Amino acid sequence: MTVSLITTCFNRANTIERTIQSVLSQDHNNVEYIVIDGASTDGSAEIIERYSDRITHFVSEPDNGMYEAINKGIRLASGDIIGLIHSDDEFYSQTILSKIDAAFEQSGADIVYGNGIFVDMNNPRKIIRNWISGKYKRTKVKQGWLPLHPTVYAKREVFEQCRLYDESYKIAADSDMLVRMLYNHHFKVYYLNEYIVRMSMGGISTSFKSQIYKWKEDLRMYRSHNFNPYWTLGGKILSKIPQFLKINV
Repeated sequence: MTVSLITTCFNRANTIERTIQSVLSQDHNNVEYIVIDGASTDGSAEIIERYSDRITHFVSEPDNGMYEAINKGIRLASGDIIGLIHSDDEFYSQTILSKIDAAFEQSGADIVYGNGIFVDMNNPRKIIRNWISGKYKRTKVKQGWLPLHPTVYAKREVFEQCRLYDESYKIAADSDMLVRMLYNHHFKVYYLNEYIVRMSMGGISTSFKSQIYKWKEDLRMYRSHNFNPYWTLGGKILSKIPQFLKINV
């Protein structure tokens, strides 16, 4: 199956090349790679241009944030499976996309997700969080459980039913999309117990300063799905604690 992979970027000259190389080094030979840049001013676009012969679609123009950029990528995507890798991140190994493809084929799933680790942006060898997603149960979503967003891959039909990311959110649109995918619909979901991605700690949703704003968005998002917002948010916060305690991988 063809995997459409979307990277969004804005002023990530220090990391975007590492992300691109991580994608291009994958052993899966059927990848549509889409890079959406928000008119970066730090040289990111020039770095991306160096790989233009191996990038299927490259767009560099002003946008209103990451979720608008992701939506642009989804509109361009023509693959059977759609997934994301952010401009600060790398795949855990060179065989990840092949393993995801095989998981779809063997399980017949509509959605496949896995595990991920967070590393220090300035010291990639230092592991800060170890996100073991665990097996899916629809009822767990209402209790605050969600898999790590960039480990989630979904068939095109899933996005056709769930629509695009809600751009009214600045941080919580990924959680909103996952609730739509994993709770509001009844897709077949498969847990691939493998590390998918190595993420750099320090993005918009991982800095402590942003947490209060993020929680406010989460409360609004959970209300929109008719969840008890405080109960679900509390469960979500508690579910993160083991990620910091079990950092040996």
